[in-house]
Amino acid sequence: KEEFHETIRYFKTQLGKLQKDGKLDIQLGVEVSYSDMEAKSSDSAGDRKIDKWIIATGVDPRIPNIPGKDHPNVLSYIDVLRNRAKVGQKVAVIGAGGIGFDVSEYLLHREDNDDRDKKADEVDVDEFLECWGVDKSNKERGGLIPDNQINIPKGKREIILMQRKKGKLGAGLGKTTGWIHRSTLVRSGAVEMITEVSYDMIDDNGHLHITVGSDDKKKNRVLEVDNIILCAGQISKRDLEQAAIDSGSDLAEKVFTIGGAYEASELDAKRAIDMGTRLALKIDDDSVVPGEHKFQADVGAEEKL
Repeated sequence: KEEFHETIRYFKTQLGKLQKDGKLDIQLGVEVSYSDMEAKSSDSAGDRKIDKWIIATGVDPRIPNIPGKDHPNVLSYIDVLRNRAKVGQKVAVIGAGGIGFDVSEYLLHREDNDDRDKKADEVDVDEFLECWGVDKSNKERGGLIPDNQINIPKGKREIILMQRKKGKLGAGLGKTTGWIHRSTLVRSGAVEMITEVSYDMIDDNGHLHITVGSDDKKKNRVLEVDNIILCAGQISKRDLEQAAIDSGSDLAEKVFTIGGAYEASELDAKRAIDMGTRLALKIDDDSVVPGEHKFQADVGAEEKL
C-alpha cells in the first residue's frame, strides 16, 4: 500500500494551502457530538454557523459472534494496522476479503520492531524485482529469471487465512491486482488458506476451534495460534447521522454521509474520494438531499468486463 502515501501527501499539501489562505479551519483531536452539531447549526452561532454537514467517519470493524472473542489474544484489523498491536509468530486471520488479504500480506512482511510503514520511495527495488523474477541484466530470455532461481523472502510469520464460504479465497478481489495478492501469499509458503470454515469457539488459551467442510466431510481443528485477527468486514459508523434523524429536527436534512460511513461493503478508498469530490461540487444545489447524494461517472469499458 506504499502508493497511498503519495495520495495522502497530495491532499495534506492542498489542505495546508487552503488553511494558509484562511479558507479552511482544521481541528484535530476533536470529538464532535450531535449536541455540538445542533449548536453550530443554529442562528446563535453567528458568522460561524454551519449550513451543511458531511460525515466521513468511516467504519467500525464487524465483530463476529464467536464464543471467547473477548480473549486478549483476539485483535481487530484496526488494532493491527492503526494501533500497531504486537502480533505473535503464528496468526489466524478470520475473513478472506480485501482486508483479510491486506492484513495477511502486511503481517507477512512486517516485524513488530518496525517503527513505521515504508513509503513508496523506501521500498527495496532490487528485492522487489528479485522476488518477482525480473532479470535486470536481460540475460535470461524475456528478462525473466527461471522459477527455480527466484529468491522469495521468508515470511515473518505463519498465517492461517480463513473464510466461511465455499470457493477460492480472494475471488472478489480486484481484477487487476487480486492475482498479485493471492500469488504473494501462496508463493511465501507461510500462509495456509482454508475455505468453508465455521468458527466454533476461542478457548481460555486463546486457541481457535473451527469446523472445516460440511455434512459428512466435516473436520474439527484446533488452531494453536498466538493471535487471532478479526477481518470479518465492517459496519458504517453513522452515529451522528442517526442522531440527527432520530431528533426529527431540520438538521437531518443537512447531514450527508460519504465513503465508508455511507456504504461499508467492499470499502474502497478510490470510491470514497470520488464520492466526496462529486458531492462537494454539487452540495450548493438545493436539489441535492441526504440519501440521494451519491453521484458517479458512467461505468467504463474496463469495469464492464
